[in-house]
Amino acid sequence: MQITDTAICLTVDDVPASASFLSRYFGYTEAVAADGFASLGHPDAPNVIFHRRGLEVLPEGFRDRHADGVILAFVVNDLRKEYERLRDEGVTITLEPLEEPWGERLFMVADPNGVPIELVEWATQNESRSGHAETHA
Repeated sequence: MQITDTAICLTVDDVPASASFLSRYFGYTEAVAADGFASLGHPDAPNVIFHRRGLEVLPEGFRDRHADGVILAFVVNDLRKEYERLRDEGVTITLEPLEEPWGERLFMVADPNGVPIELVEWATQNESRSGHAETHA
């Protein structure tokens, strides 16, 4: 299989609110939008697609679900800078910065529909994106 792109699809109540939030605070741009649908792109991250809950194009049994149990996570280069920027712009911080025992630093915000967004950086430069220590010969 050859995967040519990646998208994260989330069902929310207010598509324009979530799309606007990602555009304003995270640098996404709207590629396509219609009633109940928005597809956003970013040069350094997967596409994010929002569907309005109840949209008939979604499979029955799925269309009324909300994006529960999903965390949209972005790995960043300067967590402190991003924290200060978002806080100063009035974004509600839902989890204050912390460092996990395995070396991950993070904090969280939520979009207007309650979709959790986690910003992450590794505590040491020898950590790879997957969280495993890199080995050097």
